[in-house]
Amino acid sequence: MQRHFSLADCDVVGFDLDHTLCRYHLPQSARLIYDSFAHYLVTEKGYDKDLLTLAPDSLDFCCKGLVLDIEEGDFLKLAEDGRVLRASHGTKSMTSEEILETYGRREWKHFNTVSGMVSRSAKYYLYDNYFDLPGALLCARVVDSLDQHDGQKKYDFWKDMVAAIQHNYKISAFKEDCGMYFPEVKKHPDKYLQRCPESVKKWLKQLKSAGKILLLITSSHSDYCRLLCEHILGNDFEEYFDIVITNALKPGFFSHTPNQRPFRTLENDEEQEALLSLDKPGWYSQGNAIQLYELLKKMTGKLDPKVVYFGDSMHSDIFPARHYSNWETVLILEELLGDKVTVPAETESEPLEKKGKYEGDQPKAPYFVSKQWGSFFVDRLPGLENAEETLVHTWSCRCISTYSTIAIPSLEAIADLPLDYRFTRFSSNSTATAGYYPSPPRALVRNEESVTMK
Repeated sequence: MQRHFSLADCDVVGFDLDHTLCRYHLPQSARLIYDSFAHYLVTEKGYDKDLLTLAPDSLDFCCKGLVLDIEEGDFLKLAEDGRVLRASHGTKSMTSEEILETYGRREWKHFNTVSGMVSRSAKYYLYDNYFDLPGALLCARVVDSLDQHDGQKKYDFWKDMVAAIQHNYKISAFKEDCGMYFPEVKKHPDKYLQRCPESVKKWLKQLKSAGKILLLITSSHSDYCRLLCEHILGNDFEEYFDIVITNALKPGFFSHTPNQRPFRTLENDEEQEALLSLDKPGWYSQGNAIQLYELLKKMTGKLDPKVVYFGDSMHSDIFPARHYSNWETVLILEELLGDKVTVPAETESEPLEKKGKYEGDQPKAPYFVSKQWGSFFVDRLPGLENAEETLVHTWSCRCISTYSTIAIPSLEAIADLPLDYRFTRFSSNSTATAGYYPSPPRALVRNEESVTMK
């Protein structure tokens, strides 16, 4: 495989919407999502009213990459080989001794399934995007509450949590003002949404002028997509894209066949009859990557058009686009903003001063670095905290270098680069730091250096 990746070599550039093109004010949106789920559990399912109050620093619990062991009520941070690095029962952190007693130094029992990425399970849930993440804190507090009142050993709250998520995010919720989430974002979009920077809008136009086909593929329904895009890009947002696909139901969009998941047209945001094939650009609902690729062949006049897809979710965007469709993938990783980055000397001439300005604008969110869970990228094995050589990569970190072409903190970080800029790919060598732009997280750099020195 080539060592470098360039947008100039791609025929098609695709984007996820939420947390990729549309950035949120994370502390505000996290609180809204938490409140939306908690309100449902308390009012509809009779859970403890204490769940409705939230201490200011409690969102520190939220950390991408956590796995909830649903039956045990435990949250786990996993190493790349499946061993447990940190754990909590409910919100309460487990000590190294407790982790070793419960989980030992062996691979976690469900790691084989979770690392396969292909299936969801009733036994665990992987938190890998900001729409789900506040639910982790809520589930942890539910476990605390059940322990306090019932002294439970096995937990059965998950079905209620799923109902809370569906109540707030279901397709009809936007139109019906159902739940708390959509009505609040409709009322106060500026509180939750960051407008798209001018540099990114200019970059999208530049991609189109260079003859690229631009796609928007989002699992959000068409009415919410329209609200977001009008707010962040303007009323003319459709001019930026050749094809818009809403309610894409990722990751199924990439893994399902045309028979399982046909495209549908929309009228007044209502899905119409299934289409037998996708014949022309436009706005569609649901669908599958196989028929989309056939249309892209026709539009580009190429047998094998090269597609790159930008997204923030490993499970819904990056893994399936790479695994099923063999697309190039760019992971939007906001954790790069929180983990202090080092600037390699040879790249200081690039437009990194912009990145510095942009970082300064970020709220010191509880999201980027969790005190309770530590670095997103590396950690020490329990019981060996003082031994240098036990610093290991997390499973999340391993997924990034395995399935992403490159990882960036935001679209803005690359918007001022020439389209033929050559990024170093993750797969270009054996280091775990190769594909991070503008620079790798410091925790990883330190780890690479200590490994090299041995």
